[in-house]
Amino acid sequence: MSVQKTKHPMPQQPPSERVHNFREVPLGYAPETAVEEAKRCLQCKNKPCMKGCPVEIDIPGFLHCITLGDFEKAAEVIRAKNNLPAISGRVCPYEDQCEGECTLKKAGEPVGIGRLERFIADYERTKGAKPPAVPKRNGKRVAIIGSGPAGLTCAGDLAKLGYNIVVYEALHAPGGVLMYGIPEFRLPKAIVHSEVDYIKKLGVKVDYDVVVGKTITIPELLEEFDAVFIGTGAGLPNWLNIPGENLDGVYSANEFLTRVNMMKAYEFPNHDTPVKIGKVVATFGAGNVAMDCARTSLRLGAEKSYILYRRTEAEMPARIEEIEHAKEEGVVFMLLTNPVRFIGTDKGLLKEVEFLKMKLGEPDESGRRRPVPIPGSEEKLAIDTALVAIGQSPNPLIPQSMPGLKLGKHGNITTDEEGRTSIPGIFAGGDIATGAATVILAMGAGKKAARAIDQYLVEKVKE
Repeated sequence: MSVQKTKHPMPQQPPSERVHNFREVPLGYAPETAVEEAKRCLQCKNKPCMKGCPVEIDIPGFLHCITLGDFEKAAEVIRAKNNLPAISGRVCPYEDQCEGECTLKKAGEPVGIGRLERFIADYERTKGAKPPAVPKRNGKRVAIIGSGPAGLTCAGDLAKLGYNIVVYEALHAPGGVLMYGIPEFRLPKAIVHSEVDYIKKLGVKVDYDVVVGKTITIPELLEEFDAVFIGTGAGLPNWLNIPGENLDGVYSANEFLTRVNMMKAYEFPNHDTPVKIGKVVATFGAGNVAMDCARTSLRLGAEKSYILYRRTEAEMPARIEEIEHAKEEGVVFMLLTNPVRFIGTDKGLLKEVEFLKMKLGEPDESGRRRPVPIPGSEEKLAIDTALVAIGQSPNPLIPQSMPGLKLGKHGNITTDEEGRTSIPGIFAGGDIATGAATVILAMGAGKKAARAIDQYLVEKVKE
């Protein structure tokens, strides 16, 4: 039997419509389409797709359930390994993970695994997610610092093993980057709340407005808990370090997206606290966060939204889907350009960015061709707002507040592959250990750390 070489298309809002709202862009598969897409799976015996899944989902297993129309069983298979499927099904770079290993990719497009994971998670949510039977509590307590993807995953897995879990969150709502760093049109807040509710139903407690390192210290937590997991992410923005970066109108991507999410500016123009950005916005960088900034700017009313990037499209780290969506919505890409200074008014307001044209030279340590400035190619662009989206570094608060915790040269917490730090009983994972990465990799780190914590505490009992 021949197999369709391309994925079944995902319905989505047309660009002319979605650029004026914050509703989700992809609309999801209908049940009939999901079944047909799942039938494309070859059910390979060696399951290569699973090798690309950081959270170890039995992908052929849940796809087979979909082909049978047994969506509830498919949800059980996914939930056995993934506590946050509605989230990963939306933001995971599956083209580089599970789908990147799919056998069908050799002759066409891989199975739409990410789309099908989202479909099942959404089906489950409408029917009511059923948490698994939780084992009897073993009396051991674990503190989780941070309610982002790493912390929530670690908390959920440990709760399933019978541990008493308390998650400490510095802000007033759970989710970390899921809630504050990703736009509503890519990851609706209702989805995050729903997945967090599932974690809570496993018996996990979440305490808000607790800044570990200030409100309470890790040594104090270790007096009350048997182990601690640190999953505080990478919340320290990187800057261009060029003149004029202190002008009014220059923001880090972190601040901009957090403002939009915390102030509910995604309800603009029907909300009374929109974020003011002016008519022309320039975003510097070309990762997923940069695309989020540029696309959000258009939805907030910018007449022009630019992406300035010093390399070419071939080197862009953003997902292809995000780049395509940005283009469809009218984002203007100014490639091979490098900012050299911001220029302001007498009152300290941003008015222009000056940049140099670039060309690509020899590959650098990242393997990408190094951008080289072209002398005398200076140009200026009039802008009202500049958004710097060139990456983040680990938040230094916790590492600095824990003497003896070994750190890397960039301030990240040093761990082994399972999340063990230099101090027994303290584990870490996600961006705080690796630097800024993806949601699914943070989830994978949380899963590994949960296993390591369980092993550590079981062995400690035997001593």
